[in-house]
Amino acid sequence: MTKFVFVTGGVVSSLGKGIASASLAAILESRGLKVTLIKLDPYINVDPGTMSPFQHGEVFVTDDGAETDLDLGHYERFITTRMRRANNFTTGRIYQSVLEKERRGDYLGKTVQVIPHVTNEIQEHIKRGAGFGTPDAVDVAIVEIGGTVGDIESLPFLEAARQMSLRLGPNQAAFVHLTYVPWIAAAGELKTKPTQHTVQKLREIGIQADALLCRADRRIPEDERAKISLFTNVPEWGVISMWDVDTIYKVPRMLHEQGLDGLICDKLRLNTPPASLKRWDDLVHETAHPRGEVTIAMVGKYVDLADSYKSVNEALRHAGMHNHARVNIDYVDAETLAPDNVGQLAKYDAVLVPGGFGKRGIEGMVRAAQFARENKLPYLGICLGMQVATIEYARHVAGLKGADSTEFEPGCAHPVIALITEWKDADGSIKTRSENSDLGGTMRLGAQSSDVAPGTLAHSIYGDVVTERHRHRYEANVNYLDQLRQAGLVISALTQREHLTEIVELPHSVHPWFIGVQFHPEFKSTPWEGHPLFNAFIKAALAHQAVGNTALKAVA
Repeated sequence: MTKFVFVTGGVVSSLGKGIASASLAAILESRGLKVTLIKLDPYINVDPGTMSPFQHGEVFVTDDGAETDLDLGHYERFITTRMRRANNFTTGRIYQSVLEKERRGDYLGKTVQVIPHVTNEIQEHIKRGAGFGTPDAVDVAIVEIGGTVGDIESLPFLEAARQMSLRLGPNQAAFVHLTYVPWIAAAGELKTKPTQHTVQKLREIGIQADALLCRADRRIPEDERAKISLFTNVPEWGVISMWDVDTIYKVPRMLHEQGLDGLICDKLRLNTPPASLKRWDDLVHETAHPRGEVTIAMVGKYVDLADSYKSVNEALRHAGMHNHARVNIDYVDAETLAPDNVGQLAKYDAVLVPGGFGKRGIEGMVRAAQFARENKLPYLGICLGMQVATIEYARHVAGLKGADSTEFEPGCAHPVIALITEWKDADGSIKTRSENSDLGGTMRLGAQSSDVAPGTLAHSIYGDVVTERHRHRYEANVNYLDQLRQAGLVISALTQREHLTEIVELPHSVHPWFIGVQFHPEFKSTPWEGHPLFNAFIKAALAHQAVGNTALKAVA
């Protein structure tokens, strides 16, 4: 029967519950257990799909087309289990489900209340995510409860976890609480009082933590751990220090050496082989000993919050590992790029334009694509980055003056990017949309396959068929494809049903490495294999750097 580990957070947010949960899952998986992770988000949005990246960070997309919390990206990068729609749900989705049942009369006239109806619904969703009671059931499901203990929004989730632990019985559930131990410079000491208070609040709810993960900027001394143990009723071996590290891939080893996985296995009565973390040690060694270094200019519109591009950042670093190079990322605000300063991009080894929505910063992205094309700088455009590259090519090479997207200029002279009304979704169903459709239901989402043209750069990376995850609303206008082809743009991949553009590129005779993709390859990158597109991109950046260094030596 599936056993559960509930991970909660206290004191402040953004302590790293996602990384901690994923790291514990990785250690348990290394013991031979089948593990999955579930994220519970306390906001009332049905999903994060319509939320600003400045508020929520990146929206991660699963193969089955779910728009989810960015922590699911951490989960997929740390363990082999792939996430699904059932692995992330919000307060909004829970209430939506409860209200639909109430309207159908499923509650037989009862007064619908938070307890038991909402908390029961939460437990049903948790069990569904774990495959509880089915042939696909996992050994351990780690359930990360978003928010901070003490917030009113997360109370139903915590109550549901408490009830579920009680109903499952002894040794079927464990609780891990992530807390913060601040260093007060003026006093010259760590303060444990915030941790004492958050555990007290957790116990008021009826939950006793089995382990405390204590976040700090340094290791927590033994005497402070003993003090925390005494005031929180957690055994000293369950008070685990989580200090700041230079790479998140050190966290599994950190937790394992302090016995977290052993503690959880003892609590849940799991008899497993010892953990094997050699692959993580090898990964950390590769990260710490690069043979080269490249710097990528990421030209985007959400650059004030790095979490907006979390999966892209990680995919670049993964590709760096596979090319034995350290990848530095400089964020360039697209709004600041003008004709008189776009030349600053020349100092970089490559340019990447990531996804996004809305008009702001578009002209700066177009200038970045033009500069990369004209100066033979390696260029990777992802989703919006592919669209701005298409717009730039249409304007400056194909002679389509005024070319644009109807997303930015509805009445433009040449809508080379436009809203399509029908497409085949990830589940095989036919979807439709219009200008008046709700934002939450107008995207092409999830994993879809496309045919790749032989002899292209895309074919050398992907082979005959590319299957990647999508999250976008606008497409390259099929009515302009012939004109763009005649002007020299290579359309190297088309969807199999609608023949929508998936990949555009420049011939190698014109540019050494220039490609734009409509999908989001970053969602499938892992530290173990990297991703073939990002691996090729970093390889091209290293090649460009080598050519530049050779030219400099020749001049000298």
